[in-house]
Amino acid sequence: MALSESNPQLTEDAIVEGLRQTGTIRIKAEESLFKTFDYFIKEGIRNHSLTREESFDAYSDTVLSAIDKINDGTFEGRSSLKTWIYRIFQNKCVDLLRKKSTNKQSIHQTQEISGLLYMLSDNARTIVQKMMENTDMELLMKRLQQLGEQCKKMLLAWADGLPDREIATLLEYKTADVVKTSRLRCMEKLRQQYKDHKS
Repeated sequence: MALSESNPQLTEDAIVEGLRQTGTIRIKAEESLFKTFDYFIKEGIRNHSLTREESFDAYSDTVLSAIDKINDGTFEGRSSLKTWIYRIFQNKCVDLLRKKSTNKQSIHQTQEISGLLYMLSDNARTIVQKMMENTDMELLMKRLQQLGEQCKKMLLAWADGLPDREIATLLEYKTADVVKTSRLRCMEKLRQQYKDHKS
């Protein structure tokens, strides 16, 4: 199915096809994927008693995971994209609930990271912070620098707990939604850097 860059709403097949492309078509497919199923965030809040931030993080992680799996051929299209994404999202929510219950009694401690990043409580942990737990801090900062100044500033602000509307104002994005989709792309680039530089 051919993709049209002017078509505001992509079909599931067009999203999958677009994610395997490059340039503006891929960016449009990423944004479409994120927006098409973002109502799952409300379901995470309702069905799993997550905060909006927690459910959003689970959903963002779901979308990043789905993009990786579509690109490496893991998604074979045996079920609809919606069903497949929903299964991933449910698993992410359950994982988050397990981590919350495991860490419920732990005392939150902040840790300075190169003077820029601070660990947040378990309830507000982001993908960047999860990476920080499993990697060398100096290496993480180097990878962030390689993403470019805009991605670096956005991810640092996000990891520091700033809401998307404030990041939009700070970094001069049009809306909070633009921040969300831009962050998604930055996170994918960061993950790809770690994949490409595995030692």
